[in-house]
Amino acid sequence: MSLPITLRARHILPISGEAIEDGWLRIERGRIVAIGRRKPPGPVQDVGPAIILPGLINAHTHLEFSDLSAPLSGAGGLPAWIERIVALRRLRPDGQTEALRLESAIDAGLYESALAGVTGIGEIATALGPCAYRGKGGPRLRVYREAIGLSPAAIVRASSSLVRDCKHLSQGSVAAGISPHAPYSVAAPLGTQLISTSRTLGLPIAMHLAESREEAELLATGGGPLRSMLENLGAWPTLTPPTLLSAADWITLVAKAPRGLIVHGTFLGDDRRGAALARLSRHRDRLCVVVCPRTTALLSGVLPPLSLFQSEGVRVAIGTDSRASNPDLSVLAECRRIVDAGLVSPIEALTMATRNGAWALMQEHRSGILALSRPADLVILMPTGHHPDPYQAALDPTTSVMATLRNGKTITP
Repeated sequence: MSLPITLRARHILPISGEAIEDGWLRIERGRIVAIGRRKPPGPVQDVGPAIILPGLINAHTHLEFSDLSAPLSGAGGLPAWIERIVALRRLRPDGQTEALRLESAIDAGLYESALAGVTGIGEIATALGPCAYRGKGGPRLRVYREAIGLSPAAIVRASSSLVRDCKHLSQGSVAAGISPHAPYSVAAPLGTQLISTSRTLGLPIAMHLAESREEAELLATGGGPLRSMLENLGAWPTLTPPTLLSAADWITLVAKAPRGLIVHGTFLGDDRRGAALARLSRHRDRLCVVVCPRTTALLSGVLPPLSLFQSEGVRVAIGTDSRASNPDLSVLAECRRIVDAGLVSPIEALTMATRNGAWALMQEHRSGILALSRPADLVILMPTGHHPDPYQAALDPTTSVMATLRNGKTITP
């Protein structure tokens, strides 16, 4: 696949334009040099009834859990699930054994993602092992280094280690980013520092926000299940309560970064004053919401409020979260969930999973659409029967991934 090649398929879905029936595209030196319809010049590799579309973008995931065979229970909602996550981490050994496990889990997640047609990933990294992200020719990576800190001492530790790790990532073969974890785990002083670092280093921000009603309760009253969970874990400062910011204030902060991801955003519409949504809409030139439908359903019992985001003109991208809350890392399965629920059309879902995801990760000039001179990041899907609508066919559960290409080279077996 590294040699010049012309691929011909029943349908090509550029996403940036109308579907091309009986189409073809020419790849040379890893880039798309021609796109056409019907008979192409020269030799052709005909993939028959296949569908070619841009490589999928998983805009939010945690690959450290890719070695789990099944998701953790969602009983009790987000607070109880977080306690299960912390218990899982505390059971793991320290040192070299954990570093090797982490590397293996990340490799497994990248492999599974490539098999699922993914060519770009927005990854949240709680910690960096010495060889965890090595850019092995799989999906493109934007690694957001996560920071958590409520006490003054935790804030100092989080800030210093994050800067070191971001510089380490930027010197390697993956793109870096910064992730203030969530409003209930990042105090205002740390948030301000992280945004300043983001602006200084030119790095995007990704943050879990409005993920649960318990989060809103803590921010409004200082109490509730999330407060109890943090106290049980020993993460809540006992001497000086932390200063926490509202969802609306966080949106204003994140909008100061070069690009910002609001992850989940499930309950942004619960703000009676409408301040959070208003600010999200005001800064939609720099902010994108990333939804993870199956994880949201597991932990909150609802699906993302997509019509709310669309009414505000906000871009929406798709993520899988992790195997700690999801049975797999299939972006197409996430798309099917919201299409089957009647929330969006197939073409809207695929746009979220390609063009919008690339924009979210600041990769819009190289990924997300099929266009001349772009890197040949694409996925070839094989339907099992004839479908009049290629977008519906792409999301049919019987449709399989035939191959995933990055820069014109196959990254799946």
